[in-house]
Amino acid sequence: MDQKLVAVVDYGMGNLRSVSKAAEHVAPANTKILVTSNPQDIVDADAVIFPGQGAAKACMGALMDSGMIHPVQQATKEKPFLGICMGLQVLMSHSNENQGIDCLDVIKGNVKHFEFGADSSLKTPHMGWNQIHQTREHALWHQIPQDSRFYFVHSYYVEPENRDFIGGETTHGITFPSVLNHNNIFAIQAHPEKSADHGLQLFKNFLDWNGQ
Repeated sequence: MDQKLVAVVDYGMGNLRSVSKAAEHVAPANTKILVTSNPQDIVDADAVIFPGQGAAKACMGALMDSGMIHPVQQATKEKPFLGICMGLQVLMSHSNENQGIDCLDVIKGNVKHFEFGADSSLKTPHMGWNQIHQTREHALWHQIPQDSRFYFVHSYYVEPENRDFIGGETTHGITFPSVLNHNNIFAIQAHPEKSADHGLQLFKNFLDWNGQ
Protein backbone atom coordinates (compact mmCIF):
# COMPACT_ATOMS: atom_id res chain seq x y z
CA MET A 1 0.00 0.00 0.00
CA ASP A 2 1.36 3.44 -0.94
CA GLN A 3 2.31 5.72 1.91
CA LYS A 4 0.22 8.85 2.44
CA LEU A 5 2.27 11.97 3.22
CA VAL A 6 0.71 14.65 5.43
CA ALA A 7 2.75 17.85 5.69
CA VAL A 8 2.47 19.97 8.85
CA VAL A 9 3.52 23.47 7.86
CA ASP A 10 6.35 24.81 10.02
CA TYR A 11 6.74 28.58 9.74
CA GLY A 12 8.25 29.00 13.20
CA MET A 13 5.01 29.59 15.11
CA GLY A 14 2.52 27.26 16.74
CA ASN A 15 2.18 24.02 18.64
CA LEU A 16 3.90 21.93 15.99
CA ARG A 17 4.87 19.09 18.31
CA SER A 18 1.39 18.90 19.86
CA VAL A 19 -0.27 18.93 16.45
CA SER A 20 2.05 16.35 14.91
CA LYS A 21 1.81 14.04 17.93
CA ALA A 22 -1.99 14.25 17.97
CA ALA A 23 -2.13 13.44 14.25
CA GLU A 24 0.37 10.59 14.62
CA HIS A 25 -1.67 9.14 17.48
CA VAL A 26 -4.68 8.56 15.23
CA ALA A 27 -2.96 8.16 11.85
CA PRO A 28 -3.44 4.95 9.84
CA ALA A 29 -0.36 2.75 9.53
CA ASN A 30 0.36 3.88 5.96
CA THR A 31 0.38 7.60 6.87
CA LYS A 32 3.51 9.68 7.50
CA ILE A 33 3.17 12.97 9.41
CA LEU A 34 6.00 15.32 8.38
CA VAL A 35 6.66 18.67 10.10
CA THR A 36 8.34 20.75 7.42
CA SER A 37 9.41 24.21 6.31
CA ASN A 38 10.42 22.92 2.87
CA PRO A 39 8.09 24.23 0.12
CA GLN A 40 8.68 21.09 -1.97
CA ASP A 41 7.32 18.88 0.84
CA ILE A 42 4.06 20.82 0.70
CA VAL A 43 3.91 20.36 -3.06
CA ASP A 44 4.57 16.62 -2.70
CA ALA A 45 2.19 16.04 0.24
CA ASP A 46 -1.14 14.27 -0.13
CA ALA A 47 -2.68 16.46 2.57
CA VAL A 48 -1.63 19.56 4.50
CA ILE A 49 -2.14 20.71 8.10
CA PHE A 50 -1.51 24.41 8.73
CA PRO A 51 -1.36 25.00 12.50
CA GLY A 52 -0.34 28.14 14.31
CA GLN A 53 -0.76 30.87 16.83
CA GLY A 54 0.59 34.37 17.21
CA ALA A 55 0.50 37.34 14.85
CA ALA A 56 -0.71 37.43 11.24
CA LYS A 57 2.08 39.80 10.18
CA ALA A 58 4.78 37.48 11.53
CA CYS A 59 3.05 34.48 9.94
CA MET A 60 2.87 36.07 6.49
CA GLY A 61 6.47 37.26 6.78
CA ALA A 62 7.69 33.79 7.68
CA LEU A 63 5.76 32.22 4.81
CA MET A 64 7.24 34.72 2.38
CA ASP A 65 10.80 34.29 3.66
CA SER A 66 10.58 30.50 3.41
CA GLY A 67 9.00 30.47 -0.04
CA MET A 68 5.92 28.67 1.19
CA ILE A 69 3.20 31.16 0.23
CA HIS A 70 2.54 29.77 -3.26
CA PRO A 71 2.73 26.06 -2.25
CA VAL A 72 0.30 26.69 0.61
CA GLN A 73 -2.09 28.62 -1.64
CA GLN A 74 -1.90 25.84 -4.22
CA ALA A 75 -2.53 23.19 -1.56
CA THR A 76 -5.77 24.92 -0.58
CA LYS A 77 -7.01 24.31 -4.14
CA GLU A 78 -5.83 20.74 -4.68
CA LYS A 79 -5.64 18.56 -1.56
CA PRO A 80 -7.23 18.04 1.87
CA PHE A 81 -6.26 21.09 3.90
CA LEU A 82 -6.74 21.57 7.64
CA GLY A 83 -6.18 25.06 9.06
CA ILE A 84 -5.89 25.52 12.82
CA CYS A 85 -6.19 28.87 14.67
CA MET A 86 -3.79 31.14 12.75
CA GLY A 87 -4.07 28.55 9.98
CA LEU A 88 -7.72 29.63 9.67
CA GLN A 89 -7.17 33.38 9.96
CA VAL A 90 -4.33 33.54 7.44
CA LEU A 91 -6.62 32.07 4.76
CA MET A 92 -8.64 35.29 4.73
CA SER A 93 -8.02 38.32 2.52
CA HIS A 94 -7.02 40.75 5.23
CA SER A 95 -6.44 41.00 8.98
CA ASN A 96 -7.04 44.12 11.07
CA GLU A 97 -4.07 43.19 13.25
CA ASN A 98 -1.17 45.71 13.46
CA GLN A 99 -3.01 48.41 11.49
CA GLY A 100 -3.79 45.86 8.80
CA ILE A 101 -2.01 43.07 6.97
CA ASP A 102 -2.84 41.29 3.71
CA CYS A 103 -3.23 37.54 4.13
CA LEU A 104 -3.39 34.63 1.66
CA ASP A 105 -6.75 35.68 0.13
CA VAL A 106 -7.89 32.07 -0.23
CA ILE A 107 -11.27 32.90 1.34
CA LYS A 108 -12.62 36.40 0.79
CA GLY A 109 -13.17 38.20 4.07
CA ASN A 110 -11.52 39.83 7.05
CA VAL A 111 -10.06 39.02 10.46
CA LYS A 112 -11.38 41.27 13.24
CA HIS A 113 -10.48 41.89 16.87
CA PHE A 114 -12.97 41.17 19.63
CA GLU A 115 -14.22 44.53 20.89
CA PHE A 116 -15.94 44.57 24.26
CA GLY A 117 -16.79 47.66 26.26
CA ALA A 118 -14.70 48.64 29.26
CA ASP A 119 -17.53 47.58 31.56
CA SER A 120 -17.84 44.14 29.98
CA SER A 121 -16.97 41.06 32.01
CA LEU A 122 -15.79 39.36 28.82
CA LYS A 123 -12.07 39.14 28.31
CA THR A 124 -9.71 39.10 25.35
CA PRO A 125 -8.18 36.78 24.41
CA HIS A 126 -11.05 34.32 24.30
CA MET A 127 -9.34 31.53 26.19
CA GLY A 128 -10.57 28.16 27.39
CA TRP A 129 -13.20 25.60 26.52
CA ASN A 130 -16.24 26.59 24.48
CA GLN A 131 -18.84 24.95 22.29
CA ILE A 132 -18.83 24.73 18.53
CA HIS A 133 -22.30 24.59 17.03
CA GLN A 134 -22.09 22.72 13.73
CA THR A 135 -24.03 24.66 11.10
CA ARG A 136 -23.83 22.06 8.35
CA GLU A 137 -22.81 18.47 7.87
CA HIS A 138 -19.21 17.63 7.05
CA ALA A 139 -17.01 14.54 7.03
CA LEU A 140 -14.80 16.04 9.74
CA TRP A 141 -17.76 16.19 12.16
CA HIS A 142 -18.07 12.39 12.05
CA GLN A 143 -18.63 11.07 15.60
CA ILE A 144 -18.27 14.57 17.07
CA PRO A 145 -21.59 15.48 18.75
CA GLN A 146 -23.35 18.77 18.15
CA ASP A 147 -22.16 21.56 20.49
CA SER A 148 -19.02 19.68 21.54
CA ARG A 149 -16.47 21.69 23.48
CA PHE A 150 -13.08 22.60 22.04
CA TYR A 151 -10.19 24.63 23.45
CA PHE A 152 -9.71 28.21 22.19
CA VAL A 153 -6.99 30.85 22.54
CA HIS A 154 -7.47 33.88 20.27
CA SER A 155 -8.13 37.61 20.20
CA TYR A 156 -9.27 37.79 16.57
CA TYR A 157 -12.06 36.08 14.63
CA VAL A 158 -12.85 35.61 10.96
CA GLU A 159 -15.69 37.20 9.03
CA PRO A 160 -16.04 35.64 5.55
CA GLU A 161 -17.87 37.47 2.78
CA ASN A 162 -19.69 34.26 1.86
CA ARG A 163 -21.48 32.98 4.96
CA ASP A 164 -22.19 29.69 3.18
CA PHE A 165 -18.60 28.77 4.04
CA ILE A 166 -19.35 28.78 7.79
CA GLY A 167 -19.34 25.24 9.15
CA GLY A 168 -19.46 26.02 12.85
CA GLU A 169 -20.15 28.91 15.22
CA THR A 170 -19.15 29.79 18.77
CA THR A 171 -20.39 32.47 21.15
CA HIS A 172 -18.08 34.72 23.16
CA GLY A 173 -19.97 37.96 23.57
CA ILE A 174 -20.82 37.70 19.89
CA THR A 175 -21.52 34.61 17.82
CA PHE A 176 -18.56 34.26 15.46
CA PRO A 177 -17.55 31.72 12.78
CA SER A 178 -15.29 29.18 14.47
CA VAL A 179 -15.14 26.80 11.49
CA LEU A 180 -15.00 27.49 7.77
CA ASN A 181 -15.18 24.78 5.16
CA HIS A 182 -15.21 24.98 1.40
CA ASN A 183 -14.38 22.19 -1.06
CA ASN A 184 -11.13 20.60 0.20
CA ILE A 185 -10.57 23.16 3.01
CA PHE A 186 -11.61 22.69 6.64
CA ALA A 187 -10.33 25.39 9.00
CA ILE A 188 -11.04 25.71 12.72
CA GLN A 189 -10.37 28.54 15.17
CA ALA A 190 -10.05 26.18 18.13
CA HIS A 191 -7.07 23.94 18.85
CA PRO A 192 -8.02 20.28 18.27
CA GLU A 193 -4.56 19.25 19.52
CA LYS A 194 -5.63 20.62 22.95
CA SER A 195 -9.24 19.41 22.79
CA ALA A 196 -9.03 15.87 24.16
CA ASP A 197 -11.12 13.14 22.50
CA HIS A 198 -13.13 15.40 20.19
CA GLY A 199 -9.92 16.96 18.91
CA LEU A 200 -8.35 13.57 18.26
CA GLN A 201 -11.52 12.50 16.45
CA LEU A 202 -11.28 15.56 14.22
CA PHE A 203 -7.68 14.69 13.32
CA LYS A 204 -8.71 11.11 12.60
CA ASN A 205 -11.54 12.31 10.38
CA PHE A 206 -9.17 14.61 8.51
CA LEU A 207 -6.64 11.87 7.89
CA ASP A 208 -9.44 9.65 6.52
CA TRP A 209 -10.86 12.45 4.33
CA ASN A 210 -10.27 12.66 0.59
CA GLY A 211 -11.17 16.36 0.44
CA GLN A 212 -14.62 15.90 -1.07
